[in-house]
Amino acid sequence: IISVREEQRMNGSDRKDDSSWKKIKGGDGSDCRQAFTVLYVERCRQHHWRCAEVTFTCPDVVLCQNWVRRIREQLATTRPRNLLVYINPYGGKRQGKRIYEQKVAPLFAQAGISTHVIVTDYANHARDHLKTDAELSKVDGVVCVGGDGMFSEIIHGLVWRTQIDNGVDPNCPEEDLSPCSLRIGIIPAGSTDCICFATIGTNDPVTSALHIIVGDSQPMDVCSVHHHNMFLRYSVSLLGYGFYGDMLTDSERKRWMGPARYDISGLKMFLTHHYYEGTVSYLPARGIIGTPRDAGKCRYGCAVCQHNGQIQSRVSVGVCVSADDREWRTIRGKFLAINAASMSCACPRSPKGLSPAAHLADGTTDLILVRKCSRFNFLRHLLRHINKDDQFDLAFVEVHRVVRFRFTPRYCQSDSDLELDLLENGKRQIFGHICRDHPACGCTRTNSSWNCDGEILTHTAIDVRVHCRLIKLFARGIEEPQVFADLGNPCVI
Repeated sequence: IISVREEQRMNGSDRKDDSSWKKIKGGDGSDCRQAFTVLYVERCRQHHWRCAEVTFTCPDVVLCQNWVRRIREQLATTRPRNLLVYINPYGGKRQGKRIYEQKVAPLFAQAGISTHVIVTDYANHARDHLKTDAELSKVDGVVCVGGDGMFSEIIHGLVWRTQIDNGVDPNCPEEDLSPCSLRIGIIPAGSTDCICFATIGTNDPVTSALHIIVGDSQPMDVCSVHHHNMFLRYSVSLLGYGFYGDMLTDSERKRWMGPARYDISGLKMFLTHHYYEGTVSYLPARGIIGTPRDAGKCRYGCAVCQHNGQIQSRVSVGVCVSADDREWRTIRGKFLAINAASMSCACPRSPKGLSPAAHLADGTTDLILVRKCSRFNFLRHLLRHINKDDQFDLAFVEVHRVVRFRFTPRYCQSDSDLELDLLENGKRQIFGHICRDHPACGCTRTNSSWNCDGEILTHTAIDVRVHCRLIKLFARGIEEPQVFADLGNPCVI
């Protein structure tokens, strides 16, 4: 139920005839004159939710008022009443403000939700406001209207603020972070809306707004990324080095192209086919159920998340801080891609995602290592993200479910060091940049960049730790298809 309202006194000719509900007649056979209307959520195809309403009639005014009062009392116990809303007016196709005003704000008003709306003026405006100025004690949740980048701003501001308020040092990778009490809502309006798609099954703004209104709650793991005891960023979806890092770096030079820049840069990085040497060390998850190769997916009421989340929450200190050196496993080699997926990373273009069996709240991340191989084999791996074949069933690909990992590149050079090496090898320093971007001249790129949820990290040597259920979303996970079995008679929530 979204809301309930008491209707004005009606006679039989005025009342809407809804044949799907039985009319209640008065004692004299005339139509009842007291009524109330319930606005509720109706499930539709492809995980979409829509609003519907039905009017009930009562034999007297007291009974009608009692129904309205009791429904409103029940709604008040679980629903958000005050929300802080951030709108990114520039993301995606620059439709964020229009989407909110036309599709979302009317629903919030119908549900009796008060909002404080802030339209961001610059990058990281929302993050900075949450860190310092936002009066979080006066709201029941934070909503972002935008893409994955806007969501990243929100979690960085909210998580950082929570740690400071609780006396936790965010720069220490060994610290157990304090979970955020406020839930986060996502209204998709960006170039990429991977997180929204992976948590409710669609990128529909109305559906997202309804999940917020009904007060859904979905816990989610967050990875902290550090470099030599210095905090870099938080990640909730993808950490990618090599292919995905290079693709993001190249796409940043093509922002004028809009969302198409990702396709162009992806093709370019596939053709250049860079590989990178380094060492990956990781702590495998212990005592959990499920593997990255499972056929089952993370869905609403996920048993794997419930079981593993409880285990990881209890032993996080023992595993991550006091871990014996013998528990760490080390892999050295040449890699086309090193990816850590804390969720499936599913999206409309890749419905399975980067790691189809990854879970939202089990306290782990799936570490995917793609070793050096031919372009043809790498293409096979990429194509399996969009078909039914297992993308991990290849000799040059391995995947591990971990609670922590570290990466150290073989070469830890700065740009100036690299230019000096090129000069000493008989190449002109002026061509250093060209050689790094186009290695056909014979020189090899030494380092890539990390793609952290769509942002470029400034360091390549990183230490990543999973923090179990650190945040909560206004979502419930993707519901199984059985819920939608009879679409001729849509389900009522």
